Amino acid sequence: MALWEARPGLAGYDVTDAVTFCFLTQAFIGPMEVFGGGLDLAQRIRTGDVALDLVRPASLQLWTLADDLGRAGYLFLIRSVPPTLIGAALFGIRFPADPAVWAAFTVSMILGIVVSFGLRYLVAMSACWIMDERGVQSMSLALTLFFSGMILPLVLFPGWLGVLAGALPWAAMVQVPADVFLGKRDLLGALAFQAAWGLALLAAGAAVTRIARRKVVIQGG
Repeated sequence: MALWEARPGLAGYDVTDAVTFCFLTQAFIGPMEVFGGGLDLAQRIRTGDVALDLVRPASLQLWTLADDLGRAGYLFLIRSVPPTLIGAALFGIRFPADPAVWAAFTVSMILGIVVSFGLRYLVAMSACWIMDERGVQSMSLALTLFFSGMILPLVLFPGWLGVLAGALPWAAMVQVPADVFLGKRDLLGALAFQAAWGLALLAAGAAVTRIARRKVVIQGG
């Protein structure tokens, strides 16, 4: 608040926009699993239980995605809605007046969760080759926090760094849904950006899963 009061209109945000962005980022932590995790797949790979998952007559990736969407829906109700309402009561935040923006934000949230899942699924599947994915998960956490907008809105990043950050998949998890909510971005363009990264990451996950079926060594199974 002090920053935007000192520099009104910074990056196209006013004080209310900045406060709203802050509470939105907190609301995204649970559904988007911004801090990583949320999947027990890596643990199942380490214990060998993934062998049972791979022989089931269902896609390992889509099965895991369905489970993750259920987790995200629960955390949205428990972890996202209450703090946002409290923030609105205590500080005042900006809510969209246009029903179309609400609809676009709902879709944007779902797409953000899919992008988050795609990244976390690839991290979990790395355990098929490196035995322990925690190092990869730590690197993924650092990239997510920096490039998603969780620490600082990406619109404040200067020059080429801002362009790069806005084009990477992590932006689809926090910055893009927040901008959709605030009406700071073209709705169709924002959803297309998220959908493109979601499809690309799911395709990459499917390819990795096919390779793992031929190459994976089950530990402890």
